[in-house]
Amino acid sequence: MPEITEFEPSPAEHERRRDRAQRKRKSTLVSIISTLVFAAVAWLGLTSTPGWSRVQSSFFDWPTAVAALPTVLSGLLLNLEVLIFASIGVLIGGLALALMRTLRNPVFLPLRIFSRAYVDFFRGLPLIIVLYLVGFGIPGLRLAGIGRIPTEVLGVAALVLTYSAYVAEVFRAGIESVHPSQRLAARSLGLTYAQSMRLVILPQAFRRVAPPLMNDFVSLQKDVGLISILGAVDAVRAAQIQVSLSANFTPYVVAGLLFVVLAIPSIRFADHITEKYARREQVGNAL
Repeated sequence: MPEITEFEPSPAEHERRRDRAQRKRKSTLVSIISTLVFAAVAWLGLTSTPGWSRVQSSFFDWPTAVAALPTVLSGLLLNLEVLIFASIGVLIGGLALALMRTLRNPVFLPLRIFSRAYVDFFRGLPLIIVLYLVGFGIPGLRLAGIGRIPTEVLGVAALVLTYSAYVAEVFRAGIESVHPSQRLAARSLGLTYAQSMRLVILPQAFRRVAPPLMNDFVSLQKDVGLISILGAVDAVRAAQIQVSLSANFTPYVVAGLLFVVLAIPSIRFADHITEKYARREQVGNAL
């Protein structure tokens, strides 16, 4: 057998690769310089305004930020706990509503009506109103056998009620985007409706809805800060307490930056997922 030699690019290909690498380095250098110039101009324009000194002392006071950081960071841990439980509840609730909406048998008409009404209602109702209704309405019922409900639990319930409506539509779009031939092929192999949905349809739907699901998760990360209106001592409420003690708004900036730091990994991951599936769509490999 002839010996297999390693592929060696031609001189023209080497030249093209050097040219692409050079253009990439030049593009990166231009991007860095333009970013630095823009940041410098923006900073100079901001600091040259007449009221900058007052804004700096009221919103960007370093000693106040250092003093408030431990308390605000402790409150952020509560936001993380609420985020974890709310995310699980939203995924379960959204998937259940989407499956109700896609049932075709006439006997399931009440479930389809309920799912559609639920989604329409909670997509139109502002989250802050849901928080007030759940946070102050449910305790006001004085249900027998139920003591004081923790504020965090009420906040999770309100977030799940609202975001399940949005996630349900994402799941439904993913399920309906799978070609009907997939479902028919699964049924022809003897799979039941539940088996074909679990083994054939949902795996494909999950891949397609991953990017929008991540975007909803990023939005949920921000909205967990609204549980502070119910009295929960989270990052926002802790910042508010520090503001009242120091007569300075810097703790609000600290809380905002902590939420940004919390959201950046999710945002980057969402971008990565979006680009990944966009590339697979372009080469025809997406399921």
